[in-house]
Amino acid sequence: MLNRRESEVMNAVYSLCAGKGICLVSPEEILAVIPKKLRPSEERLEEILYELELDDYFELLSSDRKGEKMYVITLHAEGRAFRRYSVQMRRDFALKIGWAVASAVIAFLVGLLMKRIF
Repeated sequence: MLNRRESEVMNAVYSLCAGKGICLVSPEEILAVIPKKLRPSEERLEEILYELELDDYFELLSSDRKGEKMYVITLHAEGRAFRRYSVQMRRDFALKIGWAVASAVIAFLVGLLMKRIF
């Protein structure tokens, strides 16, 4: 399971590589897609990218183009299914919240019923 920053970085990579499954991007391009509130430093971004590569979301190759650091990112199967995975996680979270609310309502109603009976 990804933490919030890893999820935001993966979301940015997925949107930059959408459709093709491979992209050539700079760290600045990735950081520009991430919301300002969750934007990591360039060093932390590199660490997150390598961690996501270890988790087999994509293959990451670093290179220099005219002195600027560039990444060649090739999405793997888990990286291509990232959107589906994140939608499923939100749905599961909503379902758990729904069950918790329903259980609380039922417990409240059973408590009222018990007071009436006794």
